[in-house]
Amino acid sequence: MVNLLDYIVKLLDLMEVRMPVIHSADAQVYEVHNARFTSLVRPGTGSAELCVWQTEVMADSVGVPHRILGEEAFVLLSGEVTMTIDGESTPMKPGDAAVAPAGSTIALANSTDEIATLLVTVRVGFAAELPDGSTFTPPWAS
Repeated sequence: MVNLLDYIVKLLDLMEVRMPVIHSADAQVYEVHNARFTSLVRPGTGSAELCVWQTEVMADSVGVPHRILGEEAFVLLSGEVTMTIDGESTPMKPGDAAVAPAGSTIALANSTDEIATLLVTVRVGFAAELPDGSTFTPPWAS
């Protein structure tokens, strides 16, 4: 009788499936609109379907409202922010999560004197529409 785990391992070896590990020291960092985006998981790092990045919202800052063209999920890791989705603002504390539906207009604000850090995830192909009507595909999600 074949051990199921051994069989799966052999099958994965034959398929040459790898689980890439993205080390934080190798992550690309982008600074836009009073925030720092650290790209972790995206097609450029081996993902076919998901993107994950860390967003640091600078102290005493208000983000640019923008309409997202795909669902976006947020988990606040540290600090405090106010998440606005379609005009409804809600304060978030560490451990809180938010889901913004596709087509909604979102913005993040940090009224404290400390940086706030969030983990954010979207599907590959994510894009947003900026206030001037232009479409933006974030490099940290492509």
